[in-house]
Amino acid sequence: MAVETSPQRDTATSGSDLLELRGIRRTFGSTVALNDVSLVVRAGTIHTVLGENGSGKSTLVKILSGVLEPNSGTVAVAGKMLTRGTPRKARTLGIATVFQEVLVAPNRSVVENVMLGQDSWHSWRVRGQARDDLAISALTELSSHRFDPRAEVGDLTLVQQHQVTIARALVLKPDVLVLDESTAALDIEERDRLFVAVRRRVEEGMAVVFISHRMDEVLSLSDDVTVLRSGSRIETLRKDELSERRLLSLLNSEVVA
Repeated sequence: MAVETSPQRDTATSGSDLLELRGIRRTFGSTVALNDVSLVVRAGTIHTVLGENGSGKSTLVKILSGVLEPNSGTVAVAGKMLTRGTPRKARTLGIATVFQEVLVAPNRSVVENVMLGQDSWHSWRVRGQARDDLAISALTELSSHRFDPRAEVGDLTLVQQHQVTIARALVLKPDVLVLDESTAALDIEERDRLFVAVRRRVEEGMAVVFISHRMDEVLSLSDDVTVLRSGSRIETLRKDELSERRLLSLLNSEVVA
């Protein structure tokens, strides 16, 4: 059976606008989760979305990943719209998401879990030893733990399972990587390994949407920061405008209608 190949995607020049959200609105009944949110993520940059609980970060992640559709507004990667979004359509556009929740198939092997999203129901895109090598190489970037490619993921620690989900996103070679509180379960060494792996890919032109509440990470990692409050975008700052005092001020500011 033929090996399935990934769809061809246009890539943006580093520094150019890659991911664009325009006028995103999402409601749940009478609750407004996102209200006319617009932001632009440039290729080759890390764009942090910062906000307190209830600010709309999780809803934004789900829209980017195709889990939810906005009530209005558009999402585009390199000018191509994510219409009638589904996770598969988001991946086809080049968006890979690592959710805060650990999403694994516990009774399947490490390699099978890392390669989820690469395969179709009838074929493997990567076969044989190359398949193992690709998965283990990504995991080696993220962890000093020596993963057994045949081990069932359900037997791993929660942190190791989380690293499997990060590796799964990395092997997709996305244009846009969404990291939703992906450092929350990691110790300092593991976090630093993740940051090195992310920066390496950013230097190659990938864009990252980084969701975090840790101010030290935000200040050290971000090229741009968008602050959300109560479902609205308050402001977007560039790296040379960032300071803890300024960000805390924006987090605590009142939303102006």
